[in-house]
Amino acid sequence: MPKNFKEELLFTAVMAGLMVLVMAGYNIALTDGFTAHYLREVLVGYPLALLVAAICDLGIIGPGVKYLFFHFIINDYMKQKQIRIALTISCLMVAGMVTLMSLFGMVVTQNFGANPVLTYLHTWIFNLFMALPLQLLIVGPIARAILGAVQRRSAAKTAAKAVTKTLED
Repeated sequence: MPKNFKEELLFTAVMAGLMVLVMAGYNIALTDGFTAHYLREVLVGYPLALLVAAICDLGIIGPGVKYLFFHFIINDYMKQKQIRIALTISCLMVAGMVTLMSLFGMVVTQNFGANPVLTYLHTWIFNLFMALPLQLLIVGPIARAILGAVQRRSAAKTAAKAVTKTLED
């Protein structure tokens, strides 16, 4: 788990960056198929989708999920292993992000169908079925591994500075 704002930004950049890229490709493939312009469509829409996802993650869903989790959901069983906390927060984050980003995708593509509510529910469920395993099995472990490596390197630098300072004194 990120321990400071800098780590939170790194974690969000990796997580949102990979999730948005794959989910954009998935949604474009669902709506348009794999056309000659598939890659261009994914790359053109990526920057705006990433910006919206980062704002939603850092400003809306992330704080809301953490508040709900740490005030109402966490229990002694979860505290026994850090991965239980991470997986529960990941599932809640996916549900929240799919909720907002499905709406974003519908607005950007102007894909409201004959019945916007049913179109949204269809989009939401298809995105949830893709995003949840993607997050839990691929992107989450990658993001946690990168964050862990950064945290270990930071801890090693801090320890080296402490040793250097002790030797100087």
